Amino acid sequence: MRRGLLFTLPNVLSLSRVALVPLFVLTATPGARAAIVVAAALTDLLDGWFARRRRSASRLGAILDPIADRVFVLAALATLLAEGTLALRHAALLLTRDIATTVGYVVARSAARLRGVELMARLPGKAVTVLQILTLLAALLRPALVPSLAAATAIASVVAIADYTMMLWRGRVP
Repeated sequence: MRRGLLFTLPNVLSLSRVALVPLFVLTATPGARAAIVVAAALTDLLDGWFARRRRSASRLGAILDPIADRVFVLAALATLLAEGTLALRHAALLLTRDIATTVGYVVARSAARLRGVELMARLPGKAVTVLQILTLLAALLRPALVPSLAAATAIASVVAIADYTMMLWRGRVP
């Protein structure tokens, strides 16, 4: 991974998710909000693809991408909660992985034995992101699917947390 400038295409795509937050909050129609969620998901898919394809992956991008994801998802959940579109229990299930990875990141960067472990996206974490996006779309377009999707997200979150924990454990300095 190379050190990069802020305004590489992958970083701009990541930052665009943060720019989509006010659009989501200020848009009232479910269909338009669903389109914004899809746009956010596409930028998430494309930023990584461009970073790999153009060999422009950077430490900054590796930090910006998950932060942009969390900011967008948190803002969307808060908006839907405030409007009563999403139940608190479902939002809590959707946030399980985000809270755990934030705590895990702080621990990994605080513990000397874990600082050298490169934190990178892994398949279980990507699955949680897909399920979070599907749940947001369901909250907007098919509310009856939300309980099942929120539960699936929580289960996938537990798997992702275990996977990241194992990765850190294997990569630690003895």
